[in-house]
Amino acid sequence: MVQPLLRRPPECQVAALCLREGPRGSKVLLITSRDTGRWVIPKGWLMEGKTAREAAQAEAWEEAGVQAANVEADPIGSYTYDKRLDDGYVTPVDVHVYKMVVTDLVDIFPEARERTRKWVSPAEAAEMVEEPGLQALFQGL
Repeated sequence: MVQPLLRRPPECQVAALCLREGPRGSKVLLITSRDTGRWVIPKGWLMEGKTAREAAQAEAWEEAGVQAANVEADPIGSYTYDKRLDDGYVTPVDVHVYKMVVTDLVDIFPEARERTRKWVSPAEAAEMVEEPGLQALFQGL
């Protein structure tokens, strides 16, 4: 097997681990990805003019309808995955995850018609997502 001569460093994304407290304990918000329909958390690329935390909050709004949340200042962890780009190439991505306690969730948001969302326990979420690092974050809640 031939290794590429130059290997790109991982790209960086940010994500929102959205939580709420209920009578039966903590629940996390999962959404479906637009391309494969698998369960994920809101995530996306860094945005010019926004901090990483602000970009994660913007992704939670666009992809899941999180209108208001208490967001921790620093990421609670990270995970990696391989992202298939539009040109067919696959690139490694490091995702920095920000914990957000949701205070207002709305049904009308930019990607509402493109995604399904679901509140589940952290243990259920760990079984529903594919990325081992994200499973570990849910297990640590």
